[in-house]
Amino acid sequence: MTTTTHTGPNTGTSFAEFGLAAPLTAALERAGFTTPTPIQVQAIPQALKGRDILGVAQTGTGKTAAFALPILHHILDLTGRPASKTTRALILAPTRELAVQIEQHIRRLAGGARISTALVLGGVSRGAQIRQLSRGVDILIATPGRLTDLVGEGHVRLDEARWVVLDEADRMLDMGFIREVRKLVGALHPRRQSALFSATMPPEVAKLAEGLLNDPVRIAVSPHGQPVGKIEQSVEMVPAADKRARLAAILSSPEASRVIVFARTKRGADRVAQNLGKDGIVAEAIHGNKAQNARNRALDAFRSGRVRVLVATDIAARGIDVTGISHVINYELPDEAESYVHRIGRTARNGADGVAITLCAPDERNKLRAVEKLIRTRLGPDDGYNPDAGGQGRRGQGPRNGGPAAPKHATPAPGDAAKPKRNRRRRQERRRAA
Repeated sequence: MTTTTHTGPNTGTSFAEFGLAAPLTAALERAGFTTPTPIQVQAIPQALKGRDILGVAQTGTGKTAAFALPILHHILDLTGRPASKTTRALILAPTRELAVQIEQHIRRLAGGARISTALVLGGVSRGAQIRQLSRGVDILIATPGRLTDLVGEGHVRLDEARWVVLDEADRMLDMGFIREVRKLVGALHPRRQSALFSATMPPEVAKLAEGLLNDPVRIAVSPHGQPVGKIEQSVEMVPAADKRARLAAILSSPEASRVIVFARTKRGADRVAQNLGKDGIVAEAIHGNKAQNARNRALDAFRSGRVRVLVATDIAARGIDVTGISHVINYELPDEAESYVHRIGRTARNGADGVAITLCAPDERNKLRAVEKLIRTRLGPDDGYNPDAGGQGRRGQGPRNGGPAAPKHATPAPGDAAKPKRNRRRRQERRRAA
């Protein structure tokens, strides 16, 4: 495996130097894209040569264009139309919002060129998707669950797909989609060019990459656990009962011009949005229990500025690409520390500044410590916890500082046996939400 690692800015490179097809360079100029991002500089030339790509990159790094531009370039070289019920390229995304976002970006990059695209995702009519697939498409963007169903029913074949991209592979793992992804990969053309992008690289995703990719170029942009962009992060220790008032106070500031508020649960997101309405602040909620049309309407209202505040669960943390988000507010800390990075990555996009504020209740301190350990930065008050001390809690308490080591065969704490069941239930809920 060839490894190319890049974590800093590039200079002296332009899209014109890649040798992309004329319609693509013209579309980039019209869109105002002149300087490629680091991942685009590293990935596009290799993909144009036909190399497989393994990208370790978070949202906000420009990876959609990094994988989409080479695919569009190659498809523009082809003649004729794809056969009925087939696709020339497949892009898998874990959530509906991310799939919609990718298709919109591809249409923009294609710049009016005759490239057909189709979206296959849950929560909307199957009939329209089946009719579109029956004609054959150049690029199919899909979530794994709905696509697996349509493949199994014979409405679409993947054996003609010569390009495949797995985006946000770690999120697919977290949502329990790996089995479907493996099945879909097995249905692809054996001679294909593949790319896998993931913000993190857990063992199961690394194993999936080994089965999908052939001698890939590895590209790493922005180290794991480090937020992208210039984000001013802060934490306020607030009792749970006082969070509503504090949130309303933050949102009363003129500087909070476009804000995403993250709640931990779907019910919590609805409650936060309702309370904001009672406090005179118009807000929309978006989560997995909402119908796709309702999710689209909420995003459109937020994107257009008709609604200033969007309340979301983590299902949307990697699927919202809206420019000009001034603030991200963690009304509740996430269960998984990695989600914090993806949440705050909604602001400070494309080189802009952003603000991330976390309202932390006393019973959320352990979650805050997990976040601090991941990003290697102290966010909360100095209560004696050292984020670089390997999660040992307060200084002087762990074996590194002379404290007692945990017994090798410790008895599980009450409730530990239920964790696998809780994890399976969470994955099932995420799959339904996608």
